[in-house]
Amino acid sequence: MQVRAGDVEKLSILFERHHARLFGFCLGLVGNREAARDLVQEVFFRVLRYRESYRPEAPFAPWLYRLARNAGIDQLRKGNRERLADPDLEQPDPGPLADRELEHEAELQTLRAALQRLPADKRELLLLARSGSLSYEQIAGMVGCSVGALKVRVHRALQLLRASYAQVEGGPQREATT
Repeated sequence: MQVRAGDVEKLSILFERHHARLFGFCLGLVGNREAARDLVQEVFFRVLRYRESYRPEAPFAPWLYRLARNAGIDQLRKGNRERLADPDLEQPDPGPLADRELEHEAELQTLRAALQRLPADKRELLLLARSGSLSYEQIAGMVGCSVGALKVRVHRALQLLRASYAQVEGGPQREATT
């Protein structure tokens, strides 16, 4: 990795390659776009800060997601909860979107809300498993379990997510203000 060797200008290549999936992961962790953007920036600052801890013989993505996990945990520990999932801030803008797109956006909002109701460890497992950037072997190494145990944990987390989604979807409707 050239960034590890001191070529910081190559960080932009890493950013372009990984930021979209990393943003999705961070959004799932923290629950809102602003906090997720800040977290992605923090992760790339940590890439620079801890670049010497990266082992070139190992895949880059697990190291990057480990930095993201740690940054997310640090953000929660620092008490940045006031910036986390605020449903009023995350409502889609109904502007020029077609009805179908609005339905899709509403489903995404329900999914995000359901994810936020899960315990942090279950949410994190689902986000890591569904990021598409990491294999189950890599994730198992990150969380310290076997691949078989990881599959069971992910399956159980998916069951919890289904139940949470059903609760959010069937929850009390917002009162219309007149």
